[in-house]
Amino acid sequence: MLRIPTRLDGPVLLEPVVHGDARGFFVETFRADAARQHGVATDFVQDNHSRSRKGTLRGIHFQTHPGQGKLVRVARGHVWDVIVDLRRGSPTFGEWEAVELSDENGRMLWIPVGFGHGFLVLSDVADFVYKCTAYYDPATEAGIRFDDPDVGVAWPDDVELLYSERDATAPTLAEVASSLPFEV
Repeated sequence: MLRIPTRLDGPVLLEPVVHGDARGFFVETFRADAARQHGVATDFVQDNHSRSRKGTLRGIHFQTHPGQGKLVRVARGHVWDVIVDLRRGSPTFGEWEAVELSDENGRMLWIPVGFGHGFLVLSDVADFVYKCTAYYDPATEAGIRFDDPDVGVAWPDDVELLYSERDATAPTLAEVASSLPFEV
């Protein structure tokens, strides 16, 4: 696996070797020793899979104590994947970074505890799969507005956005900053 540099400190973008020919392809989507070598946690306890149609925007979500690290990838389709640094005291607190994940590039993004996460589906449909370091607990579920002007995520503007009421009414980062449990 190749590690691709990220602007924000903490997340890890990985690109696996894809072995392909006229019949199709083969790719290792997870390998514990390679993940550890690149600084990715390997103590996953839950796998998730979501399917969404074009324009679906999910996020920006995170889990509070104990937090949840995620290794995300796209099994089918193409998404604009966004992370936001929510670690109080971080020099990049409130800053965002985006990467394109697709079934063609096979890239995976490690999102450590302390980062918010969201994605926008750019293809007709996308299957988004991810490994988690903590079990889902609705009591720890939280988020910030995907269109928070202070964060300023530049979502692609050539897609009509489809989002949930929860995401449309999420608080801004400024409204939750003092209560965030993440620190550097």
